[in-house]
Formats: sequence, C-alpha cells, structure tokens
Amino acid sequence: MTNLLTRIFIKNRDNVSDATVRKNYGTLSSIVGIIINFILAAFKILAGIHSGSVAIIADAFNNLSDSGTSVITLISFKLSSKPADKEHPYGHARLEYIASMVVSFIILLVGAELLIDSGKTLIGIGEVKSTEISTVTIVILACSIFLKLWLGLFYRRIAKTIDSTVIMAAATDSFSDSFSTIAVLISSIIIKYTGWQIVDAIVGIGVSVPIIIAGLKILNETKDILLGEGPVDETVDAIEKIIADFPDIIGIHDLMVHNYGPNKFVASLHAEVDGKKDIYYLHDMIDNAERRISEELDIICTIHMDPIVTDDENVNELKAFLIQTMKECDLELPIHDFRVVIGQTHTNMIFDVVLPFDHPLTESEVNEKICNAVREKRENCYCVIVVDRG
Repeated sequence: MTNLLTRIFIKNRDNVSDATVRKNYGTLSSIVGIIINFILAAFKILAGIHSGSVAIIADAFNNLSDSGTSVITLISFKLSSKPADKEHPYGHARLEYIASMVVSFIILLVGAELLIDSGKTLIGIGEVKSTEISTVTIVILACSIFLKLWLGLFYRRIAKTIDSTVIMAAATDSFSDSFSTIAVLISSIIIKYTGWQIVDAIVGIGVSVPIIIAGLKILNETKDILLGEGPVDETVDAIEKIIADFPDIIGIHDLMVHNYGPNKFVASLHAEVDGKKDIYYLHDMIDNAERRISEELDIICTIHMDPIVTDDENVNELKAFLIQTMKECDLELPIHDFRVVIGQTHTNMIFDVVLPFDHPLTESEVNEKICNAVREKRENCYCVIVVDRG
C-alpha cells in the first residue's frame, strides 16, 4: 500500500535529496495521518459515548490529537522546505525538529490528562461510571488496532526513506497507540463478561504510561539534535575514507559536523601536510578533497591546511619522546599540531592533545600529568598544551 501511494502521489520519488520530493513525502504522510486518525477518533467517540467507557473516550481523543499533530507535521514540511534567505542562510530545515518537539508536548499532555483522570477514579475521587460494552464497540477497537499498526509501518517507512525525525516520532506514537488500544480492547472484553467497572480506570492508567514514555523519548531525541550532537561514526568513517585517498594529507583532526536539518550538513576539519611541499599543489589537493566530500557525502566541507615539519631530526625525536612518555604514564591520547621552539636555555614543545569526554581525568589534570612526566626526564623541556575535547 505504501508503494502504491508514493507511486501515485509523488513524482521522482527516488530522488529524496530533492527538497520538493521530500516535502511531497511529508505532505502525503500528513494527509494520510489526518484522515485515518480523524476517522478512528470519530468512531471511538461514538463507541465511548454509547458504552460510557472513559478509556475508550480517552483513546479517541488520543487519536484526535494525533490528527492535530499530523496537521503540525504538514505545516512543518511546508515551512522547512523554504529555501535559504538572508536571515537564514542555512535554510529552514530545522523547523522539522521544532515540530517534533511540539508533537512530543502534545503526546505528553494527552498522557498526563488520561493518567490524572484514571487515577482519580481509581482512588475514589472521580466517579466510577457504569459501562456497557457491545460487540460493535469491540469490533471498532479491533479494527482501530490494525489501522494504527499499518499507519505506524507507513510512517516508519517514509521516515527512513527521507530521514525525518518528525515522521519517525509519528510512527513511534502510532505503535504506542496500538498497544494502548489493545489494552482498552482487553479491558472492554473483561467488563463485558465480568462487569468489573474499575478495570476501565486501571487500563486508563496503563494506557497513559506508554503514551508519556513515548512523548519523553521523542522530546529527548529532538532535544539532543537541537542542542547539537557529535557526528555519528559512519559519517566520520566516510570522511576519513575519502581523506585516505590523498596520501599527501598526513593526518586530520578537529573534525566538526553541524546538522542544519535532514540532509543539510556542514563540516570542517584540519588536515596536516608537509610544510615544505609546494603550496599551490597542496591547495589544489585540499580543494579536491573538499569537492569529493561534498559530492559523495552531500556535506559542505571546509578543510583548514596545517603545514607541519616532517624531516627535522630534532622535531621527530622530541615527538617520539613525548609519545613514549605519555604512554609510560598511561596517557595514550592522540596529539596533533606538534611544533618545537628551541631556545638557548630550554625547549618548548607545543601541541594539542585530544581528551575524550568520558576520560576520568580533567583537562588540568592531563596537562599537569604530561608536563610533570616530561620534566622528570628532561628538565630543559617545557610543554605548551591545548586540550581538545571529543
């Protein structure tokens, strides 16, 4: 069904990097979500009013809120597809992440209201309403489960196709709703054949918990994206693989990748090169590396060229000494930008050391440990260290 819908309504559907195609995918998913959720909400409201079940009515309003979030998704894809302008030179794609956060707040609100209402009923503050479950109500709930599962699979496939956080959030919500409706269906069957009315409130609480958990999960994932995450290993590996094809780049460091929305990445890195080679040749090589990263990974990349000394015996000996000294004091950390200033009374070794965020030592402790270890072996050597995190 998903293939059929995308084939009918989306031209050039395989070109997902195109902003118009991506917007069309988002529009299609939103319209399908609005229609299905609105139909489910209408039938469940009728069934809930007829049966008097709080859980069914709550489940109906959950579907109604899902229809509303589909409207938000539709608007977000419309706005996020706007081209870059003077005020927003990187485009508007991050609006999709803001929409995901709005969806999470709506999900949390629905879950919290259901939890409070069901909790009041369970502890005796709220009224335990008499419910009468009919066969028609059970059939409506069963059909709702299958439709929601299909909608979740539909959302998930489109989300993976266009790498959309807001549609993946809708998929997660749909699967959560399916399990919630299963709980409501079980409680309805129990009430129908046993008459235990309090089951309605218990299931209401049970339904609210996964709704709240799903909302918190979406909120946390979106928060991380908006705050700024480090590049994933696959991206780092892909960049390093391209750089490896340029043998005159000795090493890279200070790699940063910024996400300005789905399929909108900007990166920068430092590349160490032999400072004695022709500057025009090296510049041309760096241009070619930037171009390949852009063409093959769809990442706008800027490479800063760091010329280093490679054939000075004193520099190479001091660098080897430093690496060995750090190894002996259990600090096998990467270093880069190694330079040496040799004076009449002492020698300065200037370099950067990369300290992972999960390392047990602080920046000042690493700095002090390296400096002390070097001075113990060579009194006339001083370290000037810049600690890079990450």
